[in-house]
Amino acid sequence: MSTARDLFLTAMGPGPTESVGQGDLSLALAGAELIDLIGSGTVAVEDERIVPHRAPVPGDRLLDEAAEALTPQAPYERIEDWLWRRGRDLSAAYQAALEEDGELTRKRGGLLSFGPERVEAADTPARRRAEDRWREREPVLTALASAVGIGGSDSSSSDSDSERASDGSPGIDGEAETAVVAAVLDAVMELEAVRQRRSIENAAYANLWRGP
Repeated sequence: MSTARDLFLTAMGPGPTESVGQGDLSLALAGAELIDLIGSGTVAVEDERIVPHRAPVPGDRLLDEAAEALTPQAPYERIEDWLWRRGRDLSAAYQAALEEDGELTRKRGGLLSFGPERVEAADTPARRRAEDRWREREPVLTALASAVGIGGSDSSSSDSDSERASDGSPGIDGEAETAVVAAVLDAVMELEAVRQRRSIENAAYANLWRGP
């Protein structure tokens, strides 16, 4: 299993994680993929650009797709540009892949059998592995999850992990991984700013038509 799959399964947990925005999660999933590619030696980060080093070892199909989508020649892609490009609808792609692999199940909500469907993580070794990483506060997973609001109510541990990731302090091994997490945090904040701006514009437009 990849960090991105572990992150998605973590996001399927109960509580405040149910409100994670799909756009936010997609950005974090793209960051998780990049961190795994760095860890495998497939890419390196130089001056905030993603430089392919060698062909990836076949394994996770979505991670393989990510590797194939890398810009192969200079000028190489910046981390932030990768997050936006690769992250487009990525959460939906992971949901489909995990459902196909039997890692997610669909269940009816409410007391009536014909109530709305909801997607839940199945009780599988992959889910338990993700839970173990989360329980152990694995730095990369925790920082990416915190960036999208997962675990925000859990004392101060998530906040401190996120702060360590963004300021380059110990917690996440390697400058490249730290740079990726910081870029995810920036992208999520940028996306939220866009949402707020659109909300204000829509409210102003509605008031214009409503009149005095």
